[in-house]
Amino acid sequence: MFARLSGKATKRPLKQCIKAFTQSRKASGTTSASHSNKKVIAVTATVAATTAGIGYFIFADPIHANMADEGLHPTKYPWEHRSPFSTFDHASIRRGFQVYKEVCSACHSLERIAWRHLVGVSHTVDEAKAMAEEIEYDDGPDEEGNFFKRPGKLSDYLPKPYPNDEAARASNAGALPPDLSLITKARHGGADYIFSLLTGYYDPPPGVEVREGLYYNPYFPGGAISMARALFDDLIEYEDGTPATTSQMAKDVTTFLSWAAEPEFDHRKKMGLKAVVSPEVQKDCIRTTI
Repeated sequence: MFARLSGKATKRPLKQCIKAFTQSRKASGTTSASHSNKKVIAVTATVAATTAGIGYFIFADPIHANMADEGLHPTKYPWEHRSPFSTFDHASIRRGFQVYKEVCSACHSLERIAWRHLVGVSHTVDEAKAMAEEIEYDDGPDEEGNFFKRPGKLSDYLPKPYPNDEAARASNAGALPPDLSLITKARHGGADYIFSLLTGYYDPPPGVEVREGLYYNPYFPGGAISMARALFDDLIEYEDGTPATTSQMAKDVTTFLSWAAEPEFDHRKKMGLKAVVSPEVQKDCIRTTI
């Protein structure tokens, strides 16, 4: 914006200064021309800067800072996987998948995750196979050109809750539930934002009106979100007996979604640590052998 304004605002003064500079060169000798050149350049720069500054303050749009428009900034939480020497909490990933499967998957897809991705991370091969086989997938055509249903396989991706975007909007009052595969990467604040959003449903404060069909949540831009509160204490029963409080479920599903956005995270971190630590370890070994 500043460059555009300054270009328009200084066009006429620059022409006048260039004209004056040309006339001064014709009227002066070599010595005086050099002196005039410096003076005209200085005048040109001063006029350009002054005109641009005045134009900016006259024509620039006013800047407004409204926290409600951007959403309340989430607190930074001490996620275990953020530590340079820690990987994901895999027990939390397993619980988080349970929350996604029993709660979130009713509206949200996870298009980038296949059943095989869970193997060795949160579930065994047999567990992942059993879950996949509970779902019927479209396949074909067969030898006769017909499509058919079959039990899921490890190579299949997690099923979508709706056949298309139109069906998703029709079931959610016109709102399209986003795919959650990269949600922690796609939202400013990442895991902190997702956790805060899931636990941030309150009654609107006095003077704040939320139109019908929306729900007050200060962490969502604008303060009103079309997604109703999804997590309540004891909504599910964890397999490992962990108390299913709202904050615990929010923590676990956020951890799971953080992993889903970067399934290679643990491997990449381990390789990076090896690359950094190995030379130092080698030096220590050399010192001890000398």
